[in-house]
Amino acid sequence: MNRTVTPPAPIPTGLRGRCPACGEGHLFRGFLAVRPACEVCGQDFSRFDSADGPAFFVMSITGFVVAGTALWMEFTFEPPIWVHAAVAGTLAIGLSLLLVRPLKGVLAAVQFANKAEQGRFRS
Repeated sequence: MNRTVTPPAPIPTGLRGRCPACGEGHLFRGFLAVRPACEVCGQDFSRFDSADGPAFFVMSITGFVVAGTALWMEFTFEPPIWVHAAVAGTLAIGLSLLLVRPLKGVLAAVQFANKAEQGRFRS
């Protein structure tokens, strides 16, 4: 009997850092290093290349939150500049570290789900 295996949904799978093919194995071997292959199903991860995608989304989200918080603080409390620096620095570093791994996982899972490949010119 032939059984078709449906891959898991890419966004929740990527957010959890799991294999986009089976949803069970780990995608990362360190904080951001992608494993060569899934330890459960053997899916090859070498073709996953998120490039600067995670960094772009992290900078966009973090910048929006930090700028919004700085404006809110300024108009509500008018704190000294050192308070702005402390809050903005903490938010920027904390959000960046919190967001980069899940976003890299999501981009890898979406690449797998859409069968993304390197672009080639026809000759």
